Amino acid sequence: MQWKTRGAVGALVLTLAACSQTPTGRSQLTLFSDEEIDQMGEQSFAQYQQQLPTVGGQTADYVQCVAQAITRAADIGESWEVKVFKDDSANAFALPGGHIGVNTGLLDVAENQDQLATVIGHEVAHVLAHHANERVSTQAATQTGLSVLQSAAGIESQGGQQLMGLLGMGAEYGIIKPFSRKQESEADGLGLELMAQAGFDPRASVELWQNMSANSQGQPPVWMSTHPSHGQRIDGLQGQMDRALAAYQQARADGRTPSCQRPG
Repeated sequence: MQWKTRGAVGALVLTLAACSQTPTGRSQLTLFSDEEIDQMGEQSFAQYQQQLPTVGGQTADYVQCVAQAITRAADIGESWEVKVFKDDSANAFALPGGHIGVNTGLLDVAENQDQLATVIGHEVAHVLAHHANERVSTQAATQTGLSVLQSAAGIESQGGQQLMGLLGMGAEYGIIKPFSRKQESEADGLGLELMAQAGFDPRASVELWQNMSANSQGQPPVWMSTHPSHGQRIDGLQGQMDRALAAYQQARADGRTPSCQRPG
């Protein structure tokens, strides 16, 4: 029985072994093809559009202007579909397949084009780093590994079920959520570089997260969250600011000077 359990755990560890790398060189697990992930992005964006009304006019033009500058700097074209959704939550997202969504609530927190570029750059960085693939791959591998472990160990009693519950919680907080925090911190750094290369002032990233903190209703403990704390994000951004400022100055010298007009 013991060897079966060890074998199942070993299978889980091997399944979680990395098979690709992010732009920063970090190893990651990616079990799905780009086509499959793009299809997931298409479906998610279509569902989001069904649930929330969109906003047009000057607001949409403003967000489109910032998003195009970011995607141009990332050298991934300008044909991304960009939508502004009427929702009070300060949120935005980018999805594989070329989709960007920004909630109107974010525009109350992001006070200018540079702060908005912080968020859009961060979200586009998630796509460039294949974080969606990594996240669903990790979840799929974790669930598969736990099923194998339960079967191999023959855990059927009430106590055994409680043990599996604890293992499941350990997988969530020990594997899935830390991966998400890594992704968030990685996207912060990559997004900072993207916004700077697009000609947006990277110093606005700190101001954006200060605004986020001021508007926050409180955060769960970091170990239970899929995101770093606001303070951790600010510290991480400041640690990379010198490099980002150099990229920003070079972008401005090269004529990349976005001027996206925020609606009055």
